[in-house]
Amino acid sequence: MATTLTTQLESGVYTIILNRPHEYNAITPGLRDELAAAIDAANADDNARVILLRAEGPAFCAGYDLGWATKCQSQEASSDHRWDSVADFTMMSRFVDTYMKLWYSHKPTIAAVQGWCIGGGTDMVLCADIIVAADNAVFGYPPSRVWGTPTTAMWVYRMGLERAKRYLLTGDEIPASVAKDMGLILETVPEGQLLEHAVNLARRMARVPTNQLIMLKLLCNQTVENMGMATSRTLGTLFDGVARHTREGNDFIKMSESTGWRDAIRKRDDPFGDYGSRPQAPSSHDS
Repeated sequence: MATTLTTQLESGVYTIILNRPHEYNAITPGLRDELAAAIDAANADDNARVILLRAEGPAFCAGYDLGWATKCQSQEASSDHRWDSVADFTMMSRFVDTYMKLWYSHKPTIAAVQGWCIGGGTDMVLCADIIVAADNAVFGYPPSRVWGTPTTAMWVYRMGLERAKRYLLTGDEIPASVAKDMGLILETVPEGQLLEHAVNLARRMARVPTNQLIMLKLLCNQTVENMGMATSRTLGTLFDGVARHTREGNDFIKMSESTGWRDAIRKRDDPFGDYGSRPQAPSSHDS
């Protein structure tokens, strides 16, 4: 029985709901495996024509669960073995292969995003065919500042070369309205309308015969495949492992061990003044 997500099928729409709201739906091996199984189940169900991915809680996905991820690298550093780049690539490829199931799914995939969708959360969601977001959504890849690169490497294909460089070379956050204007996502709606809007879009799409949906998705995706997406993805996954094991990456792990990963992230982002390090607006009680 799944513990990190739930699923439901109605009117041809197979909905997958990330359900770790108190952890901001952070990615763990368990979530990875259950998401993979859910996407496979949706594709195998003849009554499902469209897959809708959404999340409970204030955030769609705040990236990898760093409590788990930093512990893994810390244990690796304390062992007698040197970092094994092939083993690391194999491990990360299991996550990447799961996210890419959204891309290679025979049936169209729609993601509905609210709140944070950052780091590994973008690796996941940018593989969906269509992304709609609440106006409070925030995207970005802060691990580009230290300790990571985008594994699925979808940024250039979605927003163009220079814009991808602009945001990956700074790690800056991207408000939903800006993400829409740049083509990173399709559209935004008020937060209270997100679920209804996404479901209505999925149901409208589900009126089209499944064979038509499959052929049209393949036709569109082939353009990006011919641009070398598989090669970019391989390089992104390899570089992610390298970035986590640079001197700066290992220093980030040491800081996480000594002060906690939340504090390490704040120290990473404080100079940029965004994400969790954004200055808080004075409340009405402040003088």
